[in-house]
Amino acid sequence: MADVLDMTLDELRAALAARLPEEAAFEGWTDAALDAAALALGVPPERARLAFADGAGQMIDAWFADVDRQMTAALPPETLAAMRIRERITALVWTRITLVAPHREALRRALAVLALPQNVLLGARLGWRAADVMWRLAGDTATGFTHYSKRLTLSAVYGTTVLAFLDDDSEDQADTRAFLDRRIDDVMKFEKLKAQLKPDPDRHFNVARFLGRLRYPTH
Repeated sequence: MADVLDMTLDELRAALAARLPEEAAFEGWTDAALDAAALALGVPPERARLAFADGAGQMIDAWFADVDRQMTAALPPETLAAMRIRERITALVWTRITLVAPHREALRRALAVLALPQNVLLGARLGWRAADVMWRLAGDTATGFTHYSKRLTLSAVYGTTVLAFLDDDSEDQADTRAFLDRRIDDVMKFEKLKAQLKPDPDRHFNVARFLGRLRYPTH
Protein backbone atom coordinates (compact mmCIF):
# COMPACT_ATOMS: atom_id res chain seq x y z
CA MET A 1 0.00 0.00 0.00
CA ALA A 2 2.91 2.31 0.71
CA ASP A 3 4.03 2.05 -2.91
CA VAL A 4 0.53 2.93 -4.11
CA LEU A 5 0.36 5.93 -1.80
CA ASP A 6 3.74 7.12 -3.05
CA MET A 7 2.62 7.20 -6.68
CA THR A 8 2.64 10.45 -8.63
CA LEU A 9 -0.71 11.53 -10.05
CA ASP A 10 0.30 10.30 -13.51
CA GLU A 11 1.25 6.90 -12.08
CA LEU A 12 -1.97 6.78 -10.11
CA ARG A 13 -4.05 7.54 -13.21
CA ALA A 14 -2.36 4.69 -15.04
CA ALA A 15 -2.94 2.30 -12.13
CA LEU A 16 -6.59 3.28 -11.75
CA ALA A 17 -7.23 3.13 -15.50
CA ALA A 18 -6.92 -0.66 -15.50
CA ARG A 19 -9.52 -0.96 -12.72
CA LEU A 20 -11.97 1.75 -13.76
CA PRO A 21 -13.88 -0.15 -16.51
CA GLU A 22 -14.80 -2.88 -14.04
CA GLU A 23 -16.52 -0.30 -11.85
CA ALA A 24 -17.86 1.87 -14.68
CA ALA A 25 -19.85 -1.08 -15.99
CA PHE A 26 -22.09 -0.72 -12.91
CA GLU A 27 -21.66 2.88 -11.82
CA GLY A 28 -21.02 4.60 -15.13
CA TRP A 29 -18.04 6.92 -15.50
CA THR A 30 -18.79 8.66 -12.24
CA ASP A 31 -17.16 9.54 -8.95
CA ALA A 32 -18.79 6.43 -7.50
CA ALA A 33 -16.88 4.25 -9.98
CA LEU A 34 -13.69 6.14 -9.27
CA ASP A 35 -14.13 5.77 -5.50
CA ALA A 36 -14.69 2.00 -5.87
CA ALA A 37 -11.60 1.65 -8.08
CA ALA A 38 -9.55 3.64 -5.59
CA LEU A 39 -10.64 1.51 -2.64
CA ALA A 40 -9.87 -1.68 -4.61
CA LEU A 41 -6.40 -0.31 -5.25
CA GLY A 42 -5.90 0.81 -1.66
CA VAL A 43 -5.90 4.53 -2.46
CA PRO A 44 -7.89 7.19 -0.58
CA PRO A 45 -10.83 8.20 -2.81
CA GLU A 46 -10.03 11.89 -2.38
CA ARG A 47 -6.59 11.34 -3.91
CA ALA A 48 -8.10 9.43 -6.81
CA ARG A 49 -10.51 12.30 -7.42
CA LEU A 50 -7.55 14.66 -7.46
CA ALA A 51 -5.95 12.49 -10.15
CA PHE A 52 -9.13 12.70 -12.23
CA ALA A 53 -10.20 16.23 -11.44
CA ASP A 54 -11.58 16.69 -14.96
CA GLY A 55 -14.13 13.92 -14.50
CA ALA A 56 -15.51 11.27 -16.83
CA GLY A 57 -13.67 12.32 -19.98
CA GLN A 58 -10.32 12.12 -18.24
CA MET A 59 -11.16 8.66 -16.84
CA ILE A 60 -12.12 7.38 -20.30
CA ASP A 61 -8.98 8.93 -21.77
CA ALA A 62 -6.88 7.06 -19.19
CA TRP A 63 -8.65 3.76 -19.92
CA PHE A 64 -8.13 4.07 -23.67
CA ALA A 65 -4.45 4.92 -23.04
CA ASP A 66 -4.22 1.74 -20.97
CA VAL A 67 -5.68 -0.19 -23.92
CA ASP A 68 -2.93 1.33 -26.08
CA ARG A 69 -0.32 0.07 -23.63
CA GLN A 70 -1.80 -3.42 -23.47
CA MET A 71 -2.06 -3.61 -27.26
CA THR A 72 1.58 -2.57 -27.64
CA ALA A 73 2.64 -5.24 -25.17
CA ALA A 74 0.52 -7.92 -26.86
CA LEU A 75 1.97 -7.21 -30.31
CA PRO A 76 5.69 -6.49 -29.95
CA PRO A 77 7.72 -5.34 -32.99
CA GLU A 78 9.13 -8.80 -33.67
CA THR A 79 5.61 -10.24 -33.92
CA LEU A 80 4.34 -7.52 -36.25
CA ALA A 81 7.48 -7.65 -38.40
CA ALA A 82 6.56 -11.16 -39.53
CA MET A 83 3.21 -9.95 -40.90
CA ARG A 84 2.16 -8.16 -44.05
CA ILE A 85 0.76 -4.65 -43.57
CA ARG A 86 -2.84 -5.82 -43.93
CA GLU A 87 -2.29 -8.50 -41.30
CA ARG A 88 -0.65 -6.00 -38.95
CA ILE A 89 -3.56 -3.57 -39.07
CA THR A 90 -6.11 -6.36 -38.71
CA ALA A 91 -4.23 -7.82 -35.74
CA LEU A 92 -3.93 -4.42 -34.05
CA VAL A 93 -7.62 -3.56 -34.41
CA TRP A 94 -8.69 -7.04 -33.33
CA THR A 95 -6.41 -6.96 -30.32
CA ARG A 96 -8.04 -3.71 -29.21
CA ILE A 97 -11.45 -5.32 -29.56
CA THR A 98 -10.42 -8.33 -27.48
CA LEU A 99 -8.97 -6.05 -24.81
CA VAL A 100 -12.21 -4.09 -24.38
CA ALA A 101 -14.47 -7.13 -24.89
CA PRO A 102 -14.67 -8.00 -21.15
CA HIS A 103 -15.88 -4.45 -20.51
CA ARG A 104 -18.65 -4.12 -23.07
CA GLU A 105 -21.00 -2.18 -20.79
CA ALA A 106 -18.24 0.17 -19.66
CA LEU A 107 -17.38 0.78 -23.31
CA ARG A 108 -21.02 1.44 -24.17
CA ARG A 109 -21.23 3.98 -21.36
CA ALA A 110 -17.92 5.54 -22.37
CA LEU A 111 -19.13 6.11 -25.93
CA ALA A 112 -22.33 7.67 -24.58
CA VAL A 113 -20.23 10.12 -22.57
CA LEU A 114 -18.03 10.94 -25.56
CA ALA A 115 -21.13 11.53 -27.70
CA LEU A 116 -22.18 14.46 -25.50
CA PRO A 117 -21.69 17.83 -27.25
CA GLN A 118 -19.04 18.97 -24.78
CA ASN A 119 -17.01 15.79 -25.39
CA VAL A 120 -17.19 15.44 -29.18
CA LEU A 121 -13.71 16.89 -29.70
CA LEU A 122 -12.30 14.61 -27.02
CA GLY A 123 -13.89 11.61 -28.71
CA ALA A 124 -12.38 12.60 -32.04
CA ARG A 125 -8.97 13.08 -30.43
CA LEU A 126 -9.09 9.66 -28.76
CA GLY A 127 -10.12 7.99 -32.03
CA TRP A 128 -7.27 9.72 -33.83
CA ARG A 129 -4.81 8.70 -31.12
CA ALA A 130 -5.83 5.05 -31.35
CA ALA A 131 -5.38 5.09 -35.13
CA ASP A 132 -2.03 6.85 -34.85
CA VAL A 133 -0.73 4.32 -32.33
CA MET A 134 -1.83 1.43 -34.55
CA TRP A 135 -0.25 2.85 -37.69
CA ARG A 136 3.01 3.59 -35.88
CA LEU A 137 3.14 0.07 -34.49
CA ALA A 138 2.46 -1.21 -38.00
CA GLY A 139 5.59 0.62 -39.15
CA ASP A 140 3.95 3.44 -41.07
CA THR A 141 6.28 6.31 -41.93
CA ALA A 142 3.98 8.26 -44.24
CA THR A 143 4.05 12.04 -44.13
CA GLY A 144 1.86 14.85 -45.39
CA PHE A 145 -1.62 14.08 -46.72
CA THR A 146 -1.08 10.31 -46.67
CA HIS A 147 -0.20 10.40 -42.97
CA TYR A 148 -3.49 12.09 -42.14
CA SER A 149 -5.68 10.17 -44.57
CA LYS A 150 -4.45 6.82 -43.24
CA ARG A 151 -5.30 7.79 -39.69
CA LEU A 152 -8.71 9.18 -40.58
CA THR A 153 -9.54 6.01 -42.49
CA LEU A 154 -8.36 3.67 -39.73
CA SER A 155 -10.13 5.75 -37.08
CA ALA A 156 -13.37 5.25 -39.01
CA VAL A 157 -12.71 1.52 -39.43
CA TYR A 158 -12.01 1.07 -35.73
CA GLY A 159 -15.00 3.18 -34.70
CA THR A 160 -17.48 1.26 -36.85
CA THR A 161 -15.98 -2.06 -35.74
CA VAL A 162 -16.48 -1.06 -32.10
CA LEU A 163 -20.13 -0.27 -32.84
CA ALA A 164 -20.53 -3.64 -34.56
CA PHE A 165 -18.98 -5.33 -31.53
CA LEU A 166 -21.41 -3.66 -29.12
CA ASP A 167 -24.35 -5.23 -30.98
CA ASP A 168 -22.68 -8.60 -31.59
CA ASP A 169 -24.13 -11.64 -29.84
CA SER A 170 -22.31 -14.20 -31.99
CA GLU A 171 -19.93 -16.73 -30.50
CA ASP A 172 -16.43 -15.32 -29.96
CA GLN A 173 -17.54 -12.13 -31.73
CA ALA A 174 -17.40 -13.93 -35.09
CA ASP A 175 -19.72 -11.39 -36.70
CA THR A 176 -17.50 -8.54 -35.55
CA ARG A 177 -14.43 -10.25 -36.97
CA ALA A 178 -16.18 -10.74 -40.31
CA PHE A 179 -17.22 -7.08 -40.27
CA LEU A 180 -13.63 -6.02 -39.59
CA ASP A 181 -12.29 -8.17 -42.41
CA ARG A 182 -14.73 -6.52 -44.83
CA ARG A 183 -13.73 -3.04 -43.68
CA ILE A 184 -10.04 -3.89 -44.05
CA ASP A 185 -10.79 -5.15 -47.57
CA ASP A 186 -12.37 -1.79 -48.36
CA VAL A 187 -9.34 0.07 -46.98
CA MET A 188 -6.89 -2.02 -49.00
CA LYS A 189 -8.90 -1.47 -52.18
CA PHE A 190 -8.96 2.26 -51.49
CA GLU A 191 -5.21 2.40 -50.85
CA LYS A 192 -4.57 0.47 -54.07
CA LEU A 193 -6.81 2.81 -56.05
CA LYS A 194 -5.19 5.85 -54.46
CA ALA A 195 -1.76 4.56 -55.44
CA GLN A 196 -2.92 4.02 -59.02
CA LEU A 197 -4.30 7.55 -59.20
CA LYS A 198 -1.25 9.14 -57.60
CA PRO A 199 0.30 11.61 -60.04
CA ASP A 200 3.55 10.49 -61.64
CA PRO A 201 6.02 13.35 -61.17
CA ASP A 202 7.86 12.31 -64.32
CA ARG A 203 4.73 12.82 -66.40
CA HIS A 204 3.68 16.19 -65.03
CA PHE A 205 5.03 19.66 -65.53
CA ASN A 206 7.85 20.42 -63.08
CA VAL A 207 8.98 24.04 -62.87
CA ALA A 208 12.43 23.22 -61.48
CA ARG A 209 13.08 20.63 -64.20
CA PHE A 210 11.86 23.01 -66.90
CA LEU A 211 14.13 25.83 -65.74
CA GLY A 212 17.05 23.42 -65.46
CA ARG A 213 16.56 22.36 -69.04
CA LEU A 214 16.49 25.98 -70.15
CA ARG A 215 19.82 26.50 -68.46
CA TYR A 216 21.35 23.18 -69.47
CA PRO A 217 19.57 22.12 -72.66
CA THR A 218 19.63 18.45 -73.49
CA HIS A 219 20.75 17.30 -76.92
